[in-house]
Amino acid sequence: MSEKNNKIPFPEDNYTHNIQRNNERKLDRRGFMKTLVGAAGVFAVSSLPWGAVAAKELLGLSEKEYPHKKITDIDRIGVGEAVEFKFPGEHDDAILIRLSEEKYVAYNSACTHLQCPVFWEKEKGEMLCPCHHGKFDVETGNPTAGPPRRPLPTIEVSVENGAVYAVRVKRYES
Repeated sequence: MSEKNNKIPFPEDNYTHNIQRNNERKLDRRGFMKTLVGAAGVFAVSSLPWGAVAAKELLGLSEKEYPHKKITDIDRIGVGEAVEFKFPGEHDDAILIRLSEEKYVAYNSACTHLQCPVFWEKEKGEMLCPCHHGKFDVETGNPTAGPPRRPLPTIEVSVENGAVYAVRVKRYES
């Protein structure tokens, strides 16, 4: 055998000969972290316009008046009874409760805990969320028991020409 064929193309004690080659290690830990922080920054900046739109909508919610929507005629709902309806959109469940001859209250009927439906129990005079036994005060919409911590969004109503109309959604105020 010739000695020429048995030679290694690099010194035997240099096992890291390929590290020094150009473009061998393009992304080290520092480069990876810089890329990660840069991507998070781009994501944060790109979401700012949507956050501004959401904040504008939430801040103006108390002044926003929707087209008046007829809920029911007053002679079709007795004192202590409730009527379910949709307001302000077709996917927003709400409930109207007649407390006396002249007093009506209406709320968004999605529980403020996990959005389960809230029901009116006439016999007990309570608004109940069956998912986690949440209860709400019928006069104010404030939670009285269970895990909910925020009141139900109030829907302002008006009585005109023998009918009850939904007018606007009041903004939650802490």
